[in-house]
Amino acid sequence: MDQIATLDGKRLWTRDFVVITLISLFTFLGFQMLLPTLPIYARHLGGSDTAAGLVVGIFTISAVIIRPFTGHYLDLYGRKGILLLGLLIFTASILAYAWAPSLLILLAFRFLHGFGWGLSSTASSTAATDIIPRSRLGEGMGYFGLAGTLSMALAPALGLYIINNFNFNALFLLSAGMVVIAIMLALTINYHKPARSSAGFSLVEKAALRPTIVVFFITMTYGAIVAFIALYAAQQGISNIGSFFTIYALTLALARPVCGRLADKIGFDFIIVPGIILVSSAMFLLYFASSIQWFWLAAIFYGAGFGAAQPVLQAQAVISVPLQRRGLANGTFFTGFDLGIGLSSIMWGAVAEVTGYSVMYLLATIPAIAGLACYLLLGRHTKEETTV
Repeated sequence: MDQIATLDGKRLWTRDFVVITLISLFTFLGFQMLLPTLPIYARHLGGSDTAAGLVVGIFTISAVIIRPFTGHYLDLYGRKGILLLGLLIFTASILAYAWAPSLLILLAFRFLHGFGWGLSSTASSTAATDIIPRSRLGEGMGYFGLAGTLSMALAPALGLYIINNFNFNALFLLSAGMVVIAIMLALTINYHKPARSSAGFSLVEKAALRPTIVVFFITMTYGAIVAFIALYAAQQGISNIGSFFTIYALTLALARPVCGRLADKIGFDFIIVPGIILVSSAMFLLYFASSIQWFWLAAIFYGAGFGAAQPVLQAQAVISVPLQRRGLANGTFFTGFDLGIGLSSIMWGAVAEVTGYSVMYLLATIPAIAGLACYLLLGRHTKEETTV
């Protein structure tokens, strides 16, 4: 039974909001502990460095393929069923990794895993926007996003610890166990689904295009961070680059709820514009980075900028959309999010081979500036539009 209660009041911390945030937390824990370890598993199966990269890339591709369809069917059939379907596919794919006899089979399961991720993450985010009061949408999405931030700070290190001290089967069981907890929590959600949209089949919510384009450009810088920051640091003779991600995660955790709350009070523009400027500045700082202190400063700038801009852009993607089209709006937004990371990881690799990592980060300021230009040129979002 897919029953969702849309809140017209201003209470944020309801039972359903806590549950959907915990679902996101456990899903992200299961997801994030595989990020640094599956490429190692691919090498364990005899794959090359290119094959290890494909393990990441093919997951993103399948998520991008499924997200627009997910958005449409979330609005057609409701959030809970799609969420459970995605989580079940997610769990089955992780367990199947343990029986993958070859790299090709692993990649096939990874492609299926991307479908589960695209379904579940789009559904949980849409459910969160249903539950959060409209007048507190920026703040609510900031808190909701903390689930991903916390898991990013904990899960990758946990995954590496498991494979170093136990084995890959233990990793897959623990990862799947996290998602099983999310499934159990999802079964307890009890809120009324929105009325079905009268619009025909569509893969894109036009009202969400502006924040989608902007987040596409912003996540192009994120691709440069996750794919190459460790290699760049090693080239600079810096061995303790893990501290970059710790500082980034802590700054992100602070920025998300604070900036979300401010966006609800003073307007989206006053949060998104400085956030994008901080992201661009972080790329510029990395261009100069010659010591760990430079990397730490860049981590603070990037965490503050990304933590400010991303959840508020997501709130902007859904706030002007009728409740029965929020699934499509979220699907549109996350398609841009995934495309930015996936395409840039490939693009920056080619750039780095020609220019080196330092100049690559200087060039990474360009998509951030392009995102800022798109935000300013494609119209403005005033405080009045963010309030009920």
